[in-house]
Amino acid sequence: MKEFLLGKLDWNALPQDIFMIAGSLSFIVLGLFIAVVLTRLRRWKWLWNEWLTSVDPKKIGIMYFLAAGFMLIRGGVDALMIWLQQAISVDGSQGYLSADHFQQIFTAHGNIMVFFVAMGFIFGLINYIVPLQIGARDLASPFLNTLGFWLYIAGIIMVNMFFFFGSEYAATGWLAIAPLSGTEFSPGVGVDYWIWSLQISGIGTTLGAINFIMTILRMRAPGMTLWKMPLFTWGSLLSMLMAVTVFPLLTATLFLMFMDRYFGTHFFTTSGGGDPMMYTNLIWMWGHPEVYILVVPAYGLFAEIVSTFSRKRIASYTANVLGMMAVAALALSVWLHHFFTMGASANVMAFFGVMTVIIAVPTTVLVFSWIATMYKGRIRFTTPMLWFLGFMGVFALGGISGVMLAFPPANFQLHNSLFLVAHFHSNVIGGVLFGIFAGIAYWFPKIAGFRLNERIGRYAFWCWIIGFCLSFIPMYILGLMGATRRLDNYASETGWQPFYIMMLIGGIVIMIAVALQIVQIIASIIERKRLRDTTGDPWDGRSLEWSVPSPAPFYNFTVIPKVTSHDAFLDMKAEGLSKPAYEDITMPKNTAAGIYISAFAFLAAFAFVWHVVWLAAVSIIGIIVCVIARTFNEHTEYTLTAAEVQKLDEARMKKMQVEGARGDAGSGEDMGLWKFVKIVLAGVVDIIRNRRWRTW
Repeated sequence: MKEFLLGKLDWNALPQDIFMIAGSLSFIVLGLFIAVVLTRLRRWKWLWNEWLTSVDPKKIGIMYFLAAGFMLIRGGVDALMIWLQQAISVDGSQGYLSADHFQQIFTAHGNIMVFFVAMGFIFGLINYIVPLQIGARDLASPFLNTLGFWLYIAGIIMVNMFFFFGSEYAATGWLAIAPLSGTEFSPGVGVDYWIWSLQISGIGTTLGAINFIMTILRMRAPGMTLWKMPLFTWGSLLSMLMAVTVFPLLTATLFLMFMDRYFGTHFFTTSGGGDPMMYTNLIWMWGHPEVYILVVPAYGLFAEIVSTFSRKRIASYTANVLGMMAVAALALSVWLHHFFTMGASANVMAFFGVMTVIIAVPTTVLVFSWIATMYKGRIRFTTPMLWFLGFMGVFALGGISGVMLAFPPANFQLHNSLFLVAHFHSNVIGGVLFGIFAGIAYWFPKIAGFRLNERIGRYAFWCWIIGFCLSFIPMYILGLMGATRRLDNYASETGWQPFYIMMLIGGIVIMIAVALQIVQIIASIIERKRLRDTTGDPWDGRSLEWSVPSPAPFYNFTVIPKVTSHDAFLDMKAEGLSKPAYEDITMPKNTAAGIYISAFAFLAAFAFVWHVVWLAAVSIIGIIVCVIARTFNEHTEYTLTAAEVQKLDEARMKKMQVEGARGDAGSGEDMGLWKFVKIVLAGVVDIIRNRRWRTW
């Protein structure tokens, strides 16, 4: 009876060692703190009605940012733990982590950064910006959008559940290569947590990608042909097309691994006639395109930033679109270079090596187009532009090392070394993360209604650049010296320790950079009246998102604009903005269905991890019931009348005029770090001296 009710759950599943206890207590304390604040402020109903059940893509985008930002810190702590272990674990000193625990942290870091940081930020940007850029009021399916987000949140919870139950995560590397991920070598629940955290969030990604594709193809403003779309929208469309191509493959691969582990099948186990190399092919057929799913939207984003801050039209819009198309297409045909050492024929290796080199050609075309755009431009070196320039240097390093790895003879020497790890991080940090930071800095006025503090933003940028160089250039050197990845102990006579210590110092500098980014946001909030955007167009932008107030209204556009070129708003400003003709607007109602379905999906996954059959069955039934109930709900929209739209629009315009008349917006210098510290200290002293906590 106990096994029927609890499956494999027992007292031994609770946290046992200090790391798991500390991790679980940290999450509990954080949750209690948030609950106390919401209760004290009486904000539970507001949170549920205005945010958690919202189908507004802008609010969903902001929630993606918050969740991904939290996971960035979570994954960053893992990285520091890895570097600290490698810096001190020499010869007989085993460091502070066991070998198995080190491998678990290594795996968790990779999964978190790719699935729950990079994907979260990219989906957040697409959610907020793409509907504004194409002149749409919403997405094609608001329900699928909220469902995809909550499946992503369920994946985040699942990837951290081992802190509370199981005390272990997969120790298999971030792609859980077979046969190491089979029950013979990984009998615990760590791999099961890996499978289901990726499975749930991956299904959410697929649903979101379908939704974005249909939105871009079917909901563009009048006159906006495909060849008049902004370049970020083009990058997003190509990224989502890649996602719907390869994420179902990931779903199928994870399901086959689940069958091997749960039912004892032998898809990937040689003992039963399976083929581990089939798993390696399948997972990398998803894994390599995933990098381009993340970086292609960043290409479009960089193109828009370069054009805006060079104050010029992009040099060859057509070349940019075709370049991104070529990258997206070629990205599906290069996966085998990840395992040249696995015994493929010379012809196969030659084909994939050549394809890997060729993919650098359209990327180079994009880079030269951006350089040509900057040539003779009146460049403004704002923080978005600095992130772009940082991308150029770091991504070039990753690209050059990638071309080296494309040649099988060099790959044979460098495979499984830290050189490969450094190459991957150069591309993901330089191309994806710097792109995300550039996009957030660029569109922050549209999202929050005020721009970010430039001064502290520059400090954060330079800390990121210095930290990256200190962390990953020594990693390239270590790879050339023969250091392998996932190494938790080594001999002192190798001479590697100074480089590992330098990597740790670089990691600390990167964490300082992240702390400065948090300070930048807080300082901007403090100075929000001075930094506010009273025009909706703080950068003299070119695309439609800058034609609406900041922050954008919940219905996006009072009147859907007509488009004549890919720089639609630039043309509108040149021709003069016409007075809006108000009309009724149909908007979707909020819904909690996505939360309920995702909660049942999480419970089903948890049940499969712990073999609680009845809970899995009940949860699957719950998913089906919720989907049917949502399908037959015909009251999912409401109408905002023209009179209501006019009233809201006039009130907003009046508010903008009042704020603009004050004259304090944009005046003075941005707050420096020392001034921020003094303000924070003065606030703390005031709270203590006047006992202000009593009024909280």
